[in-house]
Amino acid sequence: MEYYPRIVEQKLEKWLGRREIIILKGPRQAGKTTLLLHLKERLGGNYFTLEDPEVLRSFEEHPKEFVRRFKGNIFLDEVQYARNAGRILKLIYDLFPDIKLFVSGSGSFDIKVPVMKYLVGRAITFELFPLTFEEFVLWKARDLHDFHKEFRAALMRFMDGEEYDVEPAFDDEFQKLLEEYIIYGGYPAVVKEEDAEIKVQLLKSLMQAYLEKDVFFFFDIRHLEKFRDVMNFLSFNTGNLLEPNTVASSLSLDIRTLWHYITVLENTYIIKLVRPFFRNVSTELRKRRKVYFHDTGLRNAILSNFTPLQTRTDKGKLLENHIFIQLREMGELRYWRTKGKAEVDFVLMRNGKIVPIEVKSFGKVKRGFLSFLKTYRPERAIVFSEREYGTKKVDKTEVLFIPHWMI
Repeated sequence: MEYYPRIVEQKLEKWLGRREIIILKGPRQAGKTTLLLHLKERLGGNYFTLEDPEVLRSFEEHPKEFVRRFKGNIFLDEVQYARNAGRILKLIYDLFPDIKLFVSGSGSFDIKVPVMKYLVGRAITFELFPLTFEEFVLWKARDLHDFHKEFRAALMRFMDGEEYDVEPAFDDEFQKLLEEYIIYGGYPAVVKEEDAEIKVQLLKSLMQAYLEKDVFFFFDIRHLEKFRDVMNFLSFNTGNLLEPNTVASSLSLDIRTLWHYITVLENTYIIKLVRPFFRNVSTELRKRRKVYFHDTGLRNAILSNFTPLQTRTDKGKLLENHIFIQLREMGELRYWRTKGKAEVDFVLMRNGKIVPIEVKSFGKVKRGFLSFLKTYRPERAIVFSEREYGTKKVDKTEVLFIPHWMI
């Protein structure tokens, strides 16, 4: 089996020799099955998908016999199909100390099918999302990956207080890669395909599978058109503040139904609601959330819009969503906005420090960003920009200006 590397495998490494169950969670078709099969080839053992009715019945009705028969490493895919998955996994872990379990699930995993409450102290969970831009570069232009890896490492060193010590290189090639990544996203099957029409069809098929298998089958949401309306509304409002009452009124939805749909979308790794950063409770927003998508290709598929980045009216929002995806695992991510509407796109809380981050496609740095620097005086700040590069001192803050593809 041809295997394209995923960065999460590096995080798994230290847990491979331990007893804990390794659980992979993430959206449908993000690569969990491929990773399980790769680990099986590497470590040996037996792979099963609980989407197979015979395997599911054996696992549910005779779990001890199932384990005794196969032994060694056992790789279980799509465990959300097992009604008592958590209890069965706990039983196997407790009774068979020589068995190492690798488990994956999507959609309703640990939502409709409770798992983790049975496995406290027995399992370690990893999330597998569509590809980050670093992984995308590794898959599409491996000769450029070392350069991008160093860009990203230098950025994190800068956040942690060191000097930024790299220069942009291969700008045009990276910009071209970035545009493909933002338009079609990072789902593995889509990334591997070169034909644009096939990419679009793969994304539409993914969207249909999500609606049929996760939304309709597992969550029993029967009004799929209403659910689609919510997805469309959120797609149009990527990066905007979520106003639930306005959304519910616009879509003729009960507010409780709206929140149920939003919760499903967030728990199935389609969207993320980013909370506000605040310290002054009288002037700063504390409750409202901003909406981002875990994959811009899927977001574009919802809107059926795959036009080039440079001609799009939503270019700024797509760039902002791209930066969200790359920052997602660097620390706790918030946004900042005052009641007077001064705003900063992101505030990254990392290693006890705050790093304000602005994303712009053109124009000057916004007034809100400068207001944040004056109010909180962070040591470091970042502006992603198409035209500026380098560092400059703003009051007491070292501000780094870099292209959107250097993360």
